[in-house]
Amino acid sequence: MQKFAAWSVHVFTASGLLAAFMGLLAVSVGDFRQAMLWILVALVIDGVDGTLARMARVREVLPRVSGMTIDYVIDFFSYAILPAYLFYEAFAEMAYGLRLGCCFAMLLSAALYYGIEGMVSADGKHFVGFPVMWNMVVYVLVFVVPELPPVAILLAVLAFAAMHFMPILFAYPSRGGRWWALTLLATVAFLAAAVMNVWYYPEPSPFWRGVCLVTTLYYGVLAAVDTYSAAGARVPEGRAEQP
Repeated sequence: MQKFAAWSVHVFTASGLLAAFMGLLAVSVGDFRQAMLWILVALVIDGVDGTLARMARVREVLPRVSGMTIDYVIDFFSYAILPAYLFYEAFAEMAYGLRLGCCFAMLLSAALYYGIEGMVSADGKHFVGFPVMWNMVVYVLVFVVPELPPVAILLAVLAFAAMHFMPILFAYPSRGGRWWALTLLATVAFLAAAVMNVWYYPEPSPFWRGVCLVTTLYYGVLAAVDTYSAAGARVPEGRAEQP
């Protein structure tokens, strides 16, 4: 029974790839709203599978099966490749070279970030550097602020790509940390806004757009406080020197 539960968790984790594949199919036919909804489904699966894995004690029950490796494979597709493809198709009116450059920046920074050791802080409550969450960056660009000029979009993409390699601490919402209750509330509000902004696409709702921008600002403030406060999580030694 324990092995069944452990395998069930791994299958649940792997189902995130199925959701992402459905998103890929939706992008290929130009249904960006459905594609984003599938991306959100994959995000929710990724957000809860770790808790289920700990409950089922998968590392003890199935020591030769690496849930982390399964997770990395799925995450790179759903958090980097699929969002880059969505970005490429959604901004079809952008100059080809500029659009391709943005996609390349997303993919290269994500690939290099996954190769760096110490992606998680010493206390396990923070990502070190902006995590590979191009799904949410692309969501904001496509569904919340689609009117941004191409140069602003390029600068935003390059900024997030650069932040992958900076010793900035970004909170891992499900693992506690500073202002945890408020962070969980902001996360729920952000996801609710994501669903509603996708629902109202292509005309963003002023209210839900505001919720998205306010919660995004909160994450930025929290990252700044955690990074520069002496009480914040410690960046692992050597991480700041990584390229």
